[in-house]
Amino acid sequence: MTAQTPHERLQAKWFDEAVDAEWEIERPSGAPAFHAFLLEHKLRQSIAWLPDLAGATVLCVCAGSGMDAEFLARAGFRVTAADISPGAVARIEERSRRHGVGIEAFVAQVQRLPFADRSFDLVYVHDGLHHLEDPAAGLAEMARVARVAVSVTEPARAAITRAAVGLRLAMDREPAGNRVARLTCEEVAAALTDAGFVVVRSKRYLMKYAHEPGRIMSLLSQRAVLPAARAGFAAVNAIGGRAGNKLTVQAVRVTG
Repeated sequence: MTAQTPHERLQAKWFDEAVDAEWEIERPSGAPAFHAFLLEHKLRQSIAWLPDLAGATVLCVCAGSGMDAEFLARAGFRVTAADISPGAVARIEERSRRHGVGIEAFVAQVQRLPFADRSFDLVYVHDGLHHLEDPAAGLAEMARVARVAVSVTEPARAAITRAAVGLRLAMDREPAGNRVARLTCEEVAAALTDAGFVVVRSKRYLMKYAHEPGRIMSLLSQRAVLPAARAGFAAVNAIGGRAGNKLTVQAVRVTG
């Protein structure tokens, strides 16, 4: 791995040292039911409009402790996961061993991926580019190494997010100290189009949960409450999802 910038060193140090390793390895297993539902909904959304890629190779970048990589492996992909944090990569390897899923993990910076052009059928990121000093550079590298498709799920730069930051319900700076670099669907779609892809889905939706579930999430997960919580989530998104704080952009490479 090439030398890290100060921004990258802050990120790597945080994810090496300042997380609950057991929670990171196990989530969403053992999470309250509504918390797990939200995570699984977001992950399902992230590949819902892609072509059938069963058995394809996928590179999961900014992979954290491997929750996304495990989801993709269980969906039938052959998964390689990359993260800047050696601690996160060690947790991916433990998750793979403990949960019986095949994930090959590497320490790598997404802005400087050590892979050849078009090395993977799908290149995938979930809540990772916003950690970067230059998200556009990471997105360009994702497009470079993708043979068939790219999937991006990220916090959206939106009015509702600005309001949430003002109310201290969302962060403008991460715990590591770096700025949260939120994106727009238009920025992501334009970058992928310029790289030779056609966008098959560009969507915003509403999604809010704490990284570690608290008392409210436990309440919403009670058997008597859970159906209403799930129905409420669907209703809120049906009404206001287009102005939501999350985005998903999925694109396939133009061939011929």
